[in-house]
Amino acid sequence: MTHLLNDNPAQRVWLVDASIYVFRAWFVRQPPRYDEQGQPINAVRGFLDFVYRLLYEQRPQQLAFAFDTSLQSSARKSIYPDYKANRSPAPDELKQQFQLCRDFLDALGIVQASSVHHEADDLIGTWATQQQASQQQVIIVSGDKDLTQLLQAHDVWWDYGRRSPLNAGGVKSQFGAWPEQIADQLAIAGDKADNIPGVPGVGMATAAKLLKRFGRLDNLLANREQIGSMQVRGAKRLQALVTEHQDTLRLARQLTGVHCAVPDVPSDLSRQAPDPAKLEALCAQLQLPAERYTHWLNL
Repeated sequence: MTHLLNDNPAQRVWLVDASIYVFRAWFVRQPPRYDEQGQPINAVRGFLDFVYRLLYEQRPQQLAFAFDTSLQSSARKSIYPDYKANRSPAPDELKQQFQLCRDFLDALGIVQASSVHHEADDLIGTWATQQQASQQQVIIVSGDKDLTQLLQAHDVWWDYGRRSPLNAGGVKSQFGAWPEQIADQLAIAGDKADNIPGVPGVGMATAAKLLKRFGRLDNLLANREQIGSMQVRGAKRLQALVTEHQDTLRLARQLTGVHCAVPDVPSDLSRQAPDPAKLEALCAQLQLPAERYTHWLNL
């Protein structure tokens, strides 16, 4: 499973799409847990189980967690007001747990960040671009296929604990498109999870066939009269649909691409020494077993 990872751990950089792992823990059906103040902590406890496993199994030396903050003020929302309009705001009891997750990472000496105007994807994209320029292997830990667009030759996308890691060739096998085509593929097919429109009736498989023929979305739109001669079912209808919805495609492509130049993000992703006092206080607040505090210090 880990044969795709660089043999030298010092040359691996782990970039974690944190929010998805908090939400997964939040939605797990289990008896409620509360901290010493009586606040719910199921999500933070589940998230920390994930963090502990990652640190214990992989021993990352360079590591950063990206969090989403305010959807309403995101740059994509200004382009398309209906972007992610299908999602309900996080309840207050979950927002409080998000902060505890971030506090815990701080106590561990791990880089974590968010942005008012940019999403976690964009923070990860910015970090990935920085690290790729330094010839580091980037390992993107996420369940969101959108982030596969960031992979270069030796990088890896890994939904840790759920599936095997994928390199660029694995992305092509899994989704039918190369990493550099993923944003175009999502624009053509649309993305229901993010409420991004695409070409009606066109899914990821058909989008992949279009990109296999035309390479990129801009080339597809420039040569859309050739779609009708493709050896695919309903080629003439597909050509008419792409022509009819070309403005939607251009809009969607602004939303599916990851922004890789977020200002003022930390560039040194090296793990720092933990803060023992802060870590001990958080372990007590979250009612973690006493021995777990010692384990955290030694990870």
